[in-house]
Amino acid sequence: MNHIAPGALRRRLIATGSVAAAAALVFTGCASGGSSGSSESASGEDVGVTLIVKLTTNPFFVAMEDGAKDAADKLGIDLTLAAGKEDGDEATQIQAIENAISKGDAGILITPNGPGVEDAMVKARDAGLFVIALDTPPSDPESVDITFATDNYLAGQDIGQWTAAKLAGEKATIAMIDLFDDKVVSVDVARDQGFLDGMGIDMADETKNGDEEATGTYSGGEYEIVGNEVSGGAEDGGRTAAETLLSKNPDINVVYTINEPTAYGAYEAFEAAGATDGLIVVSVDGGCAGVDAVSEGIIGATSQQYPVKMAELGVQAIYDLVTTGEKPETSPGLDFYNTGVALVTDDPQEGVESIDSDEASKICWG
Repeated sequence: MNHIAPGALRRRLIATGSVAAAAALVFTGCASGGSSGSSESASGEDVGVTLIVKLTTNPFFVAMEDGAKDAADKLGIDLTLAAGKEDGDEATQIQAIENAISKGDAGILITPNGPGVEDAMVKARDAGLFVIALDTPPSDPESVDITFATDNYLAGQDIGQWTAAKLAGEKATIAMIDLFDDKVVSVDVARDQGFLDGMGIDMADETKNGDEEATGTYSGGEYEIVGNEVSGGAEDGGRTAAETLLSKNPDINVVYTINEPTAYGAYEAFEAAGATDGLIVVSVDGGCAGVDAVSEGIIGATSQQYPVKMAELGVQAIYDLVTTGEKPETSPGLDFYNTGVALVTDDPQEGVESIDSDEASKICWG
């Protein structure tokens, strides 16, 4: 289970001060480390940490690497960076985990590229490494010690509720652009299903994408889901997916996208088809480019998350564990540490909490 069911306790950290407050919960002892030297474990050995991201062509993961490097420099951590060759590349991530074990690292921070990575993560834990998932909770919770992530279900809910309010009873003809169709990744399912739930659409099995009824009613009126296509989280994938969906139904007026690179590509396809009039594009990320896209009217609303904070907190948590024995704890009422989410839009809707692009630009990344 990657989220609390609708109606249960959720914690969101929206303003800059709230995110900073979250950091204070875990950051204990930054001043004891320094970039001029390296941290040492109780045995006197250097503290090694490996960060393994999904890929390095997405600004989200570049920002995560930058956050980890800054934190490691401050604490004197020996940081190793690794990444998959593309989103979904499990083999390269598995090799990076094996390398971290061989080096004797104290811990691993990882955004898993899929369930195929989890056996290697368990192996790392068995070898004594502290394993923290960032952004993407694993399908097997026992494969990590803790997850630092956005509440991705809530992120999806927020953009779904905003979309339903924005439509104001108009029929929703929906294009769903997901991450994968050949593997189940928690972030993919949570955002997709959260969006549908926010729209007031019956999700059928909330652990699966694409099994809901193609037609029915949402909270404001009638809906039709044209289909679920995949993008691999990339701009070109978003463009191709949107072209496929437009060929099925040129009357699409709502486009849900797994992330902002996908949203850019999808919008380009609709623009090329002359079909942007009245189009609602929603997404998740909240990078600076995405916030700019909101201000330009390309993306109607996006849920902002905080990859830099995820990485900083992850590095700090391993440092604290090695130097003081203190382990990080999950957020109250959740099975992960919530690093916060905020809905960003310049077209606020009644009953939907949000911040505008100007405010979001002060706390964005990338």
